Amino acid sequence: MDRIIAEYLLETPFPVADVAAMMAGEQSSGTFVRVAGETDELRARSAAQVLEILPLDEVATPTLASAYVTRKAPAGPVVRARVRIAYPAGNIGRNLPTLAATVSGNLYDIGEITGLKLERLEIPAAYRERFPVPVQGIAGTRRSLGVMGRPIFGTIIKPNVGMSPGDIAALVDTLCAAGVDFIKDDEVCANPDCAPLAQRVPAVMAVIRKWQDRTGRKVMMAFNITDETDAMRRHADLVAAEEGSCVMASLNWCGLSGMETLRAHTPLAIHAHRNGFGAMSRHPLLGIGFQAYHALYRLAGIDHMHVHGIGGKFVDSAEEVTEAARACLAPLSDGGPDDRVMPAFSSGQWAGTLPRTYEAAGGQDFMFMCGGGILAHPDGPAAGVASLHEAQEAIVAGQALSEAGDRPALAAALGFFGGR
Repeated sequence: MDRIIAEYLLETPFPVADVAAMMAGEQSSGTFVRVAGETDELRARSAAQVLEILPLDEVATPTLASAYVTRKAPAGPVVRARVRIAYPAGNIGRNLPTLAATVSGNLYDIGEITGLKLERLEIPAAYRERFPVPVQGIAGTRRSLGVMGRPIFGTIIKPNVGMSPGDIAALVDTLCAAGVDFIKDDEVCANPDCAPLAQRVPAVMAVIRKWQDRTGRKVMMAFNITDETDAMRRHADLVAAEEGSCVMASLNWCGLSGMETLRAHTPLAIHAHRNGFGAMSRHPLLGIGFQAYHALYRLAGIDHMHVHGIGGKFVDSAEEVTEAARACLAPLSDGGPDDRVMPAFSSGQWAGTLPRTYEAAGGQDFMFMCGGGILAHPDGPAAGVASLHEAQEAIVAGQALSEAGDRPALAAALGFFGGR
């Protein structure tokens, strides 16, 4: 039987085995008591199964409040454990929202639980095959850009709001001249009154086509089309009509259904932005971890996935960023299709953070996006891009960046950004 296996970090003042069984029943064929129609045959076919319980430690007080715990006043210690539960895929079908509701859903509200985090999902190959793989992914993105043998160097439109379509097109012109591979809108600039997509997309793509005619290189622009579902389809059609190659969407606010609909509608690369994920992930005993989170959206067919950056401005540790990047670069299912997605590093990145990013990705298959690292380089954006290429050369040559030598753009970046 195909089963989706979910791994949780659980905290409870009740017996862990009882609570784990309750979780399995709540999210499959049962409830807190046996009910009419809940036959032995039905339970054998459709009941979720607790596969493993790994006790961890005890704590003095519950992490999260529960009126149920207060009312029942259990005598036992507050225990933490890792719990693995297998859910029959037949209960879910090809239905991403229901998959999410099954492996999380009401579990967070069960009275006996004072801490719960969904950490991992294991998706069987047969179930994975029911969903789309990336249309572009790593190989298609590289082919579209003509970039092989190194990371993809990109940047973000900054300032992110307030500029007119003409202002943005002029900045894109500067960035194309500087030699970037990839440009993305910021997550908060989608279809603002000051630069609506209907005007911004044609203005920007005219610039990109101009530089393609001049250099033979076509910069990939990820237009932020985050919106309600029908509007996203219209926006994607506009990008395609203007010969664009990529759209971006804010996953948490468009949702699984919105991303599935967008994937089914367009062959453009989908650049997946995870803004808001911290609300789900930062608490150690509440929410959802990156591996489980990104697995759901990979089933929706995304092509690129944000993983934040090492040494950047956000909260992620180097270990967390590394784990996220390598999750993107691994197949989702053993024996399943090649469904790897391109990890996109961003947040406070510049030439000096490139070596550690190489280590995190375990190679060169990643997007390395520098806003200030390019646009704020003391010698201008072209030097900002050049500093990335010079850092890449040093890494390939096995040299420390501090041995910049005859690499002036890198030396200037180290002098300007090095103390930040």
